[in-house]
Amino acid sequence: METSDNERFRDSIGTIDKEGKRSWVFPKKPSGKFYKYRTWVSYILLLFLISAPFIKVNGNQFLLFNVMERRFNIFGFPFWPQDFYLFVISMLTGIVFIILFTVAFGRIFCGWICPQTIFLEMVFRKIEYWIDGDRGKQIRLAKQDWNAEKIRKRALKWSIYFIISFLIANVFLAYLIGSDQLLRYVTEGPGTHKSTLISLLIFTGVFYFIFAWFREQVCIIACPYGRLQGVLLDQKSIVVAYDYKRGEKEKGRAKFRKNEDREATGKGDCIDCSQCVHVCPTGIDIRNGTQLECVNCTACIDACDAIMEKVDLPKGLIRYASEENIAEKKKVTFSPRLKAYTAVLIILIGVLTGMLFLRNDVEASLLRLPGQLYEKKDNNVIRNVYTFKLVNKTVKSIEDVHFKLLSHQGKIELVTHANFEVPEQGLSKGTLFIDINQSALESDKERVEIGVYSGDELIEKTKASFLGPRSFR
Repeated sequence: METSDNERFRDSIGTIDKEGKRSWVFPKKPSGKFYKYRTWVSYILLLFLISAPFIKVNGNQFLLFNVMERRFNIFGFPFWPQDFYLFVISMLTGIVFIILFTVAFGRIFCGWICPQTIFLEMVFRKIEYWIDGDRGKQIRLAKQDWNAEKIRKRALKWSIYFIISFLIANVFLAYLIGSDQLLRYVTEGPGTHKSTLISLLIFTGVFYFIFAWFREQVCIIACPYGRLQGVLLDQKSIVVAYDYKRGEKEKGRAKFRKNEDREATGKGDCIDCSQCVHVCPTGIDIRNGTQLECVNCTACIDACDAIMEKVDLPKGLIRYASEENIAEKKKVTFSPRLKAYTAVLIILIGVLTGMLFLRNDVEASLLRLPGQLYEKKDNNVIRNVYTFKLVNKTVKSIEDVHFKLLSHQGKIELVTHANFEVPEQGLSKGTLFIDINQSALESDKERVEIGVYSGDELIEKTKASFLGPRSFR
């Protein structure tokens, strides 16, 4: 079946022409109420993104994703490999949170919170407007021959882009290796850490490529979140939408004529000025309906409201609304699907919060030495040998560490030394013996409980199996 002319836009991407080549987007500089709000939100988030790896909570970096050393900090809580289940739950909580917001408010995350949008729209495009000018000047400069003016502007813009990309790469590296490590590399000089410098330049190149050339293609082509939108949105979702009922009416959209009674002529309130198209950072026409490329940035709302004010027509022709709200004039309701997502989110947050508060700062594991059964000593004493591992998740070393047997009468003997220290954010491991008199055993395999002490303070408990003779009484 042949696609109608009104639906042809869905068969192609607005940033690629008929020949399959890149169609560069030159968005007009936005202005208006929502743009001002977005600017303030973006500056706050930019400040957070840049400062987060340098903020410490109880000595822990606020956000850290050190994949190589398998160390993760989320909101100041350290996650070790032993805490992987907590990391998974926190990621699931984040995913459900994004899904919940997408079901309710469309791609509001993309337009207001996503780092890609914030850096592109609030940093790199602002520099571009400052150097190259607004939409019209940018188009003329792109078509202009390479003269002194164009070379000067391009060199200045690309140099600033590279410097900013380098700074972003440094912040990104601070998330990966830790801010203390990064600052140490900086003070020691790049010559002593050439591999890190190469990694830094690779990151710089990636960020430069994304923000200087790839740009909106990240949201349209690369980002999987846009694809999820088609599955998650429904008729009740709040999105940036064009009120086609009001904009088209019986006669459709038409150019504005002074002193014309559009209500009497049956013409829609849309005067076909295309300002919503010119200001769109992904190059779409919002009047075609909800599209994958729309990131809900609200630039079209501000542009349309400004035009409506000039022609003395009501604002809100493009606004935050649901398809149901526009088509049937129904108010936004809390749908059953939204209620279900909210319930799941509340449960996950509750489980994660409980686990975080119940988690110990020290984790102990005790395993019987492979291939060893038990040893019978003098006075009917049964000995088992174990390997132990203690993980210190805090930023302070734990001193005077020793073990005590809690469940049975007996003693614990370390192979090397009686008391030891567990370093900050580190681990200690070794071998120990547990001796229990045969008369205290009730079976050939029992669970024993061991307490881990720092001085006189019990800091952790762990359990292990203890083997003895089958017939011992």
